[in-house]
Amino acid sequence: MAGELNEDLFRITKLGASHPPEPAHCLAVQALHVHYGAICALADVSFSIGCGHCVGLLGQNGAGKSTLLKSIAGLHTQISGSLTWRGQPLSAVRREIAYLPQNDQVDPYFPLTVRGLVEMGRYPHLGERGRWRALDTDVVDTAIETLKLGDLQGRRLYQLSGGQLQRAHIARALAQEAHVLLLDEPFAGLDEPSQRMLGEVLRELAANGRLLMVCHHDLKAVPDLFDTVLLLNRRLVGFGPVTEAFTPEALRNAFDAPPEDVHV
Repeated sequence: MAGELNEDLFRITKLGASHPPEPAHCLAVQALHVHYGAICALADVSFSIGCGHCVGLLGQNGAGKSTLLKSIAGLHTQISGSLTWRGQPLSAVRREIAYLPQNDQVDPYFPLTVRGLVEMGRYPHLGERGRWRALDTDVVDTAIETLKLGDLQGRRLYQLSGGQLQRAHIARALAQEAHVLLLDEPFAGLDEPSQRMLGEVLRELAANGRLLMVCHHDLKAVPDLFDTVLLLNRRLVGFGPVTEAFTPEALRNAFDAPPEDVHV
């Protein structure tokens, strides 16, 4: 499977967002505050990370992981601070960012096929006239092939397993030619083979120059899935390479837990 994915992901580099890591491709978050009414969900969060990384967002329920992803995706309005990608406000580069919500936040009974979902990723590229081009078909075809969805492209979303649905949403992000992929608990509810395949896909996407930020709760899998971790407890309590930042002390701060209750 790894060899097949490598070959297909190389093919998509000819069509869009994949590239060697570039210093200018940097997501910078400075002094981010997010409120839900009077409730502060995130306070003074600052970090920067370039493309070519797979970042695991870790923390207990209510720590602000999903809030951070939604803020980067432009889905929150009660925020303050600075969020930029490639030195530009996120509102100016919105089509370079793709947000994939949790499966239970997606209506699986919406009358859409897998191919129709992936084609939605091309809409930002169609221009004012909305004219579909041969290039758009090529990009959609490659995204579908990359995620091994060729035999499933005519199926309705409600006919897919959880792992297949996640792959379909990632294919839509590839068709969008997004540089930044924001995934909220993509492994939740998947069986072990689906988890392994999805993990391989995420690592390959990072290796091909995309930036992935992934909410995750299985601490034991973190070293195998991510090269960088960002730990939240409404504030930033840890950030950096897994080998440096994924420590018992940082985990205790993230989970408000005594040492004996933190297991990695």
